[in-house]
Amino acid sequence: MPNIENLKNRSLVEPEDFSLDEMGILFSIAEKIEKDDKYLRDSCRGKLLASLFFEPSTRTRLSFEAAMLRLGGNCLGFADSGSSSASKGESLADTIRMAASYTDAIVMRNPKEGAALLASRYSHVPVINAGDGGHHHPTQTLTDLLTIKRLLGKIDNLTVGFCGDLKFGRTVHSLAKALARYEKIKLIFISPEELVLPDYLKSHLKKQNIAFEERESLDKSMSELDVLYMTRVQRERFFNEDDYIRLKDTYVLNSEKMSSGKENLIVLHPLPRVNEIAVEIDSDKRAAYFKQAKFGMYIRMALLSAILGVVN
Repeated sequence: MPNIENLKNRSLVEPEDFSLDEMGILFSIAEKIEKDDKYLRDSCRGKLLASLFFEPSTRTRLSFEAAMLRLGGNCLGFADSGSSSASKGESLADTIRMAASYTDAIVMRNPKEGAALLASRYSHVPVINAGDGGHHHPTQTLTDLLTIKRLLGKIDNLTVGFCGDLKFGRTVHSLAKALARYEKIKLIFISPEELVLPDYLKSHLKKQNIAFEERESLDKSMSELDVLYMTRVQRERFFNEDDYIRLKDTYVLNSEKMSSGKENLIVLHPLPRVNEIAVEIDSDKRAAYFKQAKFGMYIRMALLSAILGVVN
């Protein structure tokens, strides 16, 4: 079993950067925080987190900032690239060098794939990837795994369905790769032909001997699922507005569809939602996406406390 000290000063660029045991340590810390709001309070007093968001965000940015503030630390940064020197042509490497000289850790979202990896190479403080284009979103993955563990009591031996934008959805890509490390996992990918999972991820799953299927019908898949991971069709990833309009309402989860789901099914969504989950589902006990958002703050508190070395 790895020691918590092994996580100190570590960057998190993609889900596989931490072992299953190391993620287990973070889940345990998060569960302690959930049960006792005094646990780790003020442990990050005097620490600074750079919050660099080159792309819009609500939950991820606010949950990181809330996490740092609840730990007693402080945050500085920007919420869009227009308010940074990137708008003047400053390189990402220089922005990172600057932020690292002022702070103890950096959390960054950037629309370019690979930006987080580049940032980690120019920073002498830990870098946390809060989303890089269509690639990865590892702290959302930690959030998703913690939610599954807390609500279903396990992460292995599950059938998980992903529905919606599987081509551009970085949360889907990250979670699928992470689930491939657990035992007896089956994945069902539900999307229109234009938004199927990228080939490189399908190749990865085949190498890991993960059972998966690609389908177009959500209705015919509902009864098999332990977890349904809904995603929005992301307007910002489309080059053609007509294609977005044609595909955006392909799947809408409503009460009729939910009626064929298992009694202990949990419905997740990285949020924000648009039309893909009807508001009527919010009152269904199987709807877990707002709980999921709360778990996101707990796991980010756990992650920050671990990489900053304030927990033992």
